[in-house]
Amino acid sequence: MSADTLYEGPITMTRKGIGFFSIGEDKEDLIIPPEHTNHAFSGDIVKVAPIGSYRDPMGRMPPREAGKVVEIISRARETFVGSFVEEDGKTLLAPDLKKMHVPIEVRDKKGAESGYKVLVRIKGWEEKSPYPWGVVEEIIGKAGVHETEMRALALGQGFSSDFPPGVVADAERLEKEGRAILATEAASSKRRDFRDVPTCTIDPFDAKDFDDALSVRKIDDDTIEVGVHIADVSYFVKPGTNLDKEAIERATSVYLVDRTIPMLPEVLSNDLCSLKPNEDRLAVSAVFQLDAEANIKDAWFGETVIHSNKRFTYENAQEVLDAGQGTLHEELSLLLRLSKKIRARRQAKGAIEFDTAEVKVELDTEGKPIAIRLKERKATNLLIEDFMLLANEAVAKHLSHLTKNGGPHFYSLYRIHDAPDTDRIENLANLLRIMGYHLQTSGAGNVTGAELNKLLESVKGKPEEYLVKTAALRSMSKAVYATRNIGHFGLAFDFYTHFTSPIRRYPDLVIHRLIKAHSGGDPITKAEMETFDKLALHASEREVSAATAERDSIKMKQVEFLAGRVGEIFDAVISGVTDRGLYVEEQTTHSDGMIRIKDIGDDYFEHDEKHYQLVGRRTKKAYRLGDPIKVKLLAARIAEKELDFVPVI
Repeated sequence: MSADTLYEGPITMTRKGIGFFSIGEDKEDLIIPPEHTNHAFSGDIVKVAPIGSYRDPMGRMPPREAGKVVEIISRARETFVGSFVEEDGKTLLAPDLKKMHVPIEVRDKKGAESGYKVLVRIKGWEEKSPYPWGVVEEIIGKAGVHETEMRALALGQGFSSDFPPGVVADAERLEKEGRAILATEAASSKRRDFRDVPTCTIDPFDAKDFDDALSVRKIDDDTIEVGVHIADVSYFVKPGTNLDKEAIERATSVYLVDRTIPMLPEVLSNDLCSLKPNEDRLAVSAVFQLDAEANIKDAWFGETVIHSNKRFTYENAQEVLDAGQGTLHEELSLLLRLSKKIRARRQAKGAIEFDTAEVKVELDTEGKPIAIRLKERKATNLLIEDFMLLANEAVAKHLSHLTKNGGPHFYSLYRIHDAPDTDRIENLANLLRIMGYHLQTSGAGNVTGAELNKLLESVKGKPEEYLVKTAALRSMSKAVYATRNIGHFGLAFDFYTHFTSPIRRYPDLVIHRLIKAHSGGDPITKAEMETFDKLALHASEREVSAATAERDSIKMKQVEFLAGRVGEIFDAVISGVTDRGLYVEEQTTHSDGMIRIKDIGDDYFEHDEKHYQLVGRRTKKAYRLGDPIKVKLLAARIAEKELDFVPVI
């Protein structure tokens, strides 16, 4: 590795101020010692130079290649949420973000008091100062209050419910003129008219926006036309406008436990772009001619106008199917039959079926949790999922074909999912071998989705199911956006993109613009397309931030729900094993908590990383990932979103 080499990319920081920097998939990350991080924060885009081998002065890790940050290109974040602490006569912000490894000196409190959550903007970090400094930008509210904590979770990840003045002005104009604009465009002859074709939306009962609809009709005995109609957000949100700039910045909507923070103002997300029943709406559609086995005979992509006949909830649609009669029963039955064939084909190709459950928290009017349950996936959920996946794959293939020969439209956006890391797969295979299971891999540690599915099917209903499913999930790569297509391993697709949710995801909006540009609409300039790489990275990062805020909002309410039950005993399963202790998942609320290693028992427990277990040195007592365990709730810290348990022996 040449000392003249410079790498550029995101840095990851630990709580101890040590940095790690990826220099390639098949190479070990460079370690960035604290004295060489150059005041970088976790996630910052930095330039890193190699500095040779690094030896940990405490001897806790073997020597490894190191680097130093020579330049910070851009900050991942410039604002942090937290509460005040006083130290040596200075006011410091203790950030809620656990990845922030230092407090922030607050030089202007703007009248904020101790005990309040605030948003602080970083202003600088002097070379010899131990801390960065900043000023209070917003006083969020009193800590511990539901409204404060929910807003703090969103603001802490960079999402605000408030739109800038320019966006508000554009939204107000659309409130006055939008319906007339929509009606004029709906009458346009350039759009393919689906208003007379049976069409419906199927969504959760509490959905606020409806961005996808399905139409279906029989063309002849061997041809069924299915239209996947997606709200035409791109008609209202033009490149370079205030609406577009803000949508790029947000990149996604955020769904907290009690609210949605939308990517677009309500006049678009809940009205003009929402495919409401019994109203004409603009769409960008993928229209398929399918045979009786759901094979695609022909496909068309373009601008349409639709008129949804019915807004179903998943439960409503399921009731119609179960009863064998009701509104659009024939159409729903036909869609269900086709969707099952589409799914079977996808599964045969090796799409991985993890089928992980989602938690739903019910709140009272004051935001207090009153019930926690798992969301039930019905056949109608799967039906929608099958057709959305069909459309996403077909659109990706369509755009890839149009862009492969260069020309004016040479870029597209893909949703990619790399094959699992080979070392992780080898570790998984070794663990399974010990348990008596065989995972078929190549000598290089490669695995197919079909083999993973075979494994998951073989452990269904067995005590070790949780362990195997969790270990397999952890071996997976993360799906991201990119301009270079490598396929989607988890779905077993060679081509995949996001086309079906432009109300809540910016990449989908870009895909709609590309479809229009290729069919004679507004061209996308070379300069715009050259920003796609940066956009893909930003959208991937914002997706992670949104998921973190959503997960934290659920976690906070789970902890609050259990706060009155300290001292009670629960059934749990070991969901994680580290050198610090055991993570457990309580089985009624599916809340995560921790048993610290010092609380496990009267023994010295050692971490056996390869076998996902802690083993007592004297007693040989083992606690393994996936094992059932009885636990007592020791503490519920709502502000930290943490539960402490001890084992009941």
